[in-house]
Amino acid sequence: MGKYENDAKELLEFVGGKQNIAAITHCVTRMRFVLNDPSAADVAKIESMKVVKGTFTQAGQFQVIIGNTVADFYNDFVAVAGIEGVSKDAVKKAAKQNQNALQRAISALAEIFAPLIPAIITGGLILGFRNCIDSMYLFENGTKTLCDISQFWAGIDSFLWLIGEAVFHMLPVGICWSVTRKMGTTQMLGIVLGLTLVSGQLLNAYSVASTAAADIPYWDFGYFHINMIGYQAQVLPAILAAFVLVYLEKFFRKITPQVVSMIVVPFCSLVLAVIAAHFIVGPIGWKIGSAISQVVYAGITGSFKVIFGAIFGFVYAPLVITGLHHMTNAIDLQLIADYEGTMLWPMIALSNIAQGSAVLGMIFLQRKDTEAQEVNIPACISCYLGVTEPAIFGVNLKHVFPFVCGMIGSACAAIVCVATGTIANAIGVGGIPGILSIRPSSIATFAIAMIFALIIPFVLTVIVGKRKFSADSSDHTDAPQNTEEVMNEEVTELKAFLSGNVIPVSEVNDGVFSAGIMGDGLAIEPENDIVYAPANGKIVTLMDDSRHACAMSLANGMQILIHVGLDTVSMQGDGFEYFVKLGDYVKEGDPLIKFDRDKIRQAGFRDVTMLIIAEEGNAKNIKMNTGIKATEKQTQIISFS
Repeated sequence: MGKYENDAKELLEFVGGKQNIAAITHCVTRMRFVLNDPSAADVAKIESMKVVKGTFTQAGQFQVIIGNTVADFYNDFVAVAGIEGVSKDAVKKAAKQNQNALQRAISALAEIFAPLIPAIITGGLILGFRNCIDSMYLFENGTKTLCDISQFWAGIDSFLWLIGEAVFHMLPVGICWSVTRKMGTTQMLGIVLGLTLVSGQLLNAYSVASTAAADIPYWDFGYFHINMIGYQAQVLPAILAAFVLVYLEKFFRKITPQVVSMIVVPFCSLVLAVIAAHFIVGPIGWKIGSAISQVVYAGITGSFKVIFGAIFGFVYAPLVITGLHHMTNAIDLQLIADYEGTMLWPMIALSNIAQGSAVLGMIFLQRKDTEAQEVNIPACISCYLGVTEPAIFGVNLKHVFPFVCGMIGSACAAIVCVATGTIANAIGVGGIPGILSIRPSSIATFAIAMIFALIIPFVLTVIVGKRKFSADSSDHTDAPQNTEEVMNEEVTELKAFLSGNVIPVSEVNDGVFSAGIMGDGLAIEPENDIVYAPANGKIVTLMDDSRHACAMSLANGMQILIHVGLDTVSMQGDGFEYFVKLGDYVKEGDPLIKFDRDKIRQAGFRDVTMLIIAEEGNAKNIKMNTGIKATEKQTQIISFS
């Protein structure tokens, strides 16, 4: 069994057991579950696991963020659970049981665009680079571009358009292929259908507006004629045409005898789909797409554009949670096709940056919490590069206020963005690198908006976080406080968690603890019946059934286990009471567990209580002060540096 066997067993229990798992797979960083009863998953316990970086639910899937080692964790999990993983497609199919009609539609749209994103990002980077060399007048007193003064760079610019044109002008080919791939029909037919939408025989879609109606070529069928118009860069016509092809192929497969299906099915499906594409759904899709882009464009450029920008900037991050943000890809591409640029994408890139800056604020607030930084720092970096899920689900939503601070910063940056008419020539490049997709004339204004997105969420998160932690600290009583400020205070010693004689753990005479299998430590022969926190830390493990033990994580990464009595787990919680909940942050001296010494003795067990250092973390020079009489909450029993 692998290194994650114990963690896998815990996760299996916390998701509701084997019987609650309908399907499971993993991606680059996440375990993806389809649960029969999502409410049976104990999210708080799952997120308290050290190996877990965060959780979220999307598209009917319960996703647990593990990190780069997810493949190894997944292998151990399926081995422990005794179940077989399935493909991502199978998980998506199973997840539909947890989705309503709108969620299924959004999920389908996301699945169509997902395979196209790498090409769109590449195209965006190329267009951004071409902007820098052929549209920025930086030479000879601002009168010439790099391409104007260098034939080499002019050649590079011309050559790179080969890729840019293939990505964006020929986008319908990719869309038709992706739809047929998703729906399980013949992908080559989808490619051919897409090619018929962008054929060189047709009037280029970009030339339609500048061509007189009388000059538009058409097919003459005697009784009627159809305009020969291409659908370069058009999204909705391609999607509609592809679904027509898909359902035609499924229909003909169903009614055609197997002996002639190889001829009849592809021929009838493709010919009828191409006819439908150019005669019916293509023009309809064009009109609908244009109407949507006109409404959005009017909102972005009209009298209330500042309000539109503020609302869009504020709500985009919540849209990511629901998955509705995938719709903006289609709208962006339609805006680029209709207006040769989009004002939505700059705001999306700024929203990425704003959420990253909120995480940066948490990095500052939790600078002494090494465990939190293991999640915070990678999440911040990925967010600044345009991948927001680790930041949103792993950090900001967990604490809520950083998420709201990021939304406010995003709204402020979006206001600057629309007020200055900032436009992107391409999409796909998010976060800070998103500046490469911005039109050269808008780069300066985008940079200003970027400053708002960088500074405002960071400042707000730090201010709100300090007040929140300060308020929690001022309200401190003998009860534990749910504040992370305790993890920012340096710990160099552990105080007595009970009053009584301090003895080496080797004298406990227990096969596991005395042998040091769980780690080094010490024990106290108690004179009182309440266990107190020996230092500031976070409760990371509780035994809900027996309530006889708990584990804490300290700011330096040290993990300690406090275990009341020997073999007291068999008492099944009788005589034990917790003062804390899983995930609580406690201060030194906070009460953790109350136990009945008489009941323990009557059950035939010893009440000697152990403190075991399960993981040393960054602690050095650990010294055990045994052989002394300790007083609860006062006596130093362990010191370290």
